[in-house]
Amino acid sequence: MRDSILVVNAGSSSIKFKLYRIEGADLAPSLSGGMSGIGSTPSLKVTDGSGALLEDRRFEAGEVPDASAAQHHLADWLLHHLGDTTVVAVGHRVVHGGADFAEPVLIDDAVLRRLETFIPLAPLHQLGNLDPIRVLRQRRPDLPQVACFDTSFHRGHPELSDRFALPRFLHDEGVRRYGFHGLSYEYVAGRLREIAPEVASGRVVIAHLGSGASLCALKEGRSQETTMSFTALDGVPMGTRCGALDPGVVLHLIEHRGMTPAEVGHMLYYESGLLGLSGLSNDVRALLASDRPEAALAVAFFCRRVAQAAAALAVTLGGLDAFVFTAGIGENAPEIRRRIIADLSWAGLILSNDANGSGVARLDASGSRAQIWVIPTDEELMIAKHTMRLLDRIASGARA
Repeated sequence: MRDSILVVNAGSSSIKFKLYRIEGADLAPSLSGGMSGIGSTPSLKVTDGSGALLEDRRFEAGEVPDASAAQHHLADWLLHHLGDTTVVAVGHRVVHGGADFAEPVLIDDAVLRRLETFIPLAPLHQLGNLDPIRVLRQRRPDLPQVACFDTSFHRGHPELSDRFALPRFLHDEGVRRYGFHGLSYEYVAGRLREIAPEVASGRVVIAHLGSGASLCALKEGRSQETTMSFTALDGVPMGTRCGALDPGVVLHLIEHRGMTPAEVGHMLYYESGLLGLSGLSNDVRALLASDRPEAALAVAFFCRRVAQAAAALAVTLGGLDAFVFTAGIGENAPEIRRRIIADLSWAGLILSNDANGSGVARLDASGSRAQIWVIPTDEELMIAKHTMRLLDRIASGARA
């Protein structure tokens, strides 16, 4: 039999999974896929380790109305197709670990109850992250499950980066800047050490630009500051989330427009960002293809705010040795990269237009004061590595 680790990366409308075969100290992907369009146009797609299509199935919306139903469908598919593979553990991406969890943890009843208390801090993600855990605990209570947190990478920030200018007792109660996308930043920082060790230990800003977007300042490979904070609303604008906002706007909406907190929350999470600015779409590809002035405004706003955030993080670092793009937009939108670096030209960053459009990893032109990279992220592999390390530590403790 072949031992493997299953990784589940669940959201509100999709669940991704990867199966990694354990080969000594290494992990080899053997299956990859997921359910998307949950509750609307659900579909299941699975490929093998070489990318060959194994399953491409469409469902009626009523067949997969929620994440729980999607997880059951995925579990059924895996049970019928694993062959001689033995899943020894499941690793999960969990967005919020609060002040309690600074590293991956084996999930038990107490851990699950504590993670449920963080749902209000990440309403778009946390509930979806936890639902597959519950389903698997019902179907396979013997199977170890490990929670890996997007907040963990940012623990240990300098106090200046960790606080809000609010009364101190609120910080003591957990109202602080947590930061997110940590699994992505951790993976990209590791890859940078492999491909550019001369700058990886220096002053680096990574821009994780996708439907959710944030930036992180690293020194010696460790997070120093990041743009998201108490929740995943803060920082740069995103697909449907507003990014940084004067809190007086929230007070105005409640006190003068008569909106309820729930209505304001829905607007800020689901109706703002690129979608709100353009009134057209939250998809950068659609906005770049549009000739509407609203689309152009949304793209310009996004690029300017990302560049401004990068400049602010460079202040924290005392300079910049490398700028790294990652995630869906960062990896696949040369025009967005071009505009962001153009807004940072005052700092001496120079983009090679030829490299930017050619699919290579390093994009800076001769004379640029900082290196510019595109490094694809792999949160699932990071989760699998954390899960395997935790299992090894548990096994070592048991032997001792």
